Amino acid sequence: MNRNKYLRYLTVIALSGAVCLPAIAADEKKASDKQPGDADMMAMMVELAKPGENHKMLEEGVGSWTYAVKMWMSPDAPAMESSGTSVGRSVFGGRYVITEHTGKMQMPGADGKMADMEFKGMATEGYDNAKKKFVSSWIDNMGTGVMYMEGTYDPSTKTLTYSGEYEMIPGTKTKVRETIKFTDKNHRTFEFYEDRGGKEVKSMEINYTRKS
Repeated sequence: MNRNKYLRYLTVIALSGAVCLPAIAADEKKASDKQPGDADMMAMMVELAKPGENHKMLEEGVGSWTYAVKMWMSPDAPAMESSGTSVGRSVFGGRYVITEHTGKMQMPGADGKMADMEFKGMATEGYDNAKKKFVSSWIDNMGTGVMYMEGTYDPSTKTLTYSGEYEMIPGTKTKVRETIKFTDKNHRTFEFYEDRGGKEVKSMEINYTRKS
């Protein structure tokens, strides 16, 4: 093959490649852009909306409980103790558990002295099948915000661990972590930790006992 024929041969190959490559790229793009149809999306949503074993585990909190609280304003301060009751109920076909707390909490009064104040709070817990995480929210009569947390469960220690943050003072967010250890069906222990200056400090402990 002489030089001119060889160059024409290479040109034909190059041109044929240039023609084929856009077609290949278009096919790949078409495949990657393919989205599930409406029927597939609906089937997926229906499946993700079903309560499962994790929801059943949370339902063990349904019922009436008494609880004893210990709170620490600072790690070296003595614990402030109080008590109360809580009632858990399952809603929306077992997808969530709402627990309402009622009790007393020691807080500084207008005169600076510690006094018992009525405390009311409500927790909503669930398991998000899409995120594959436990989710929790908390509101109470001591503030106006909603604390949202996400967590995981360790079956080896029977402990549910949530983490998140809250903002009680504008512009100041505090990282928090809470654990719930399921001792047995009638007892569980809740612990609350806060990040104070880069150090995690335990600020609350609640021991629950199911009412007979």
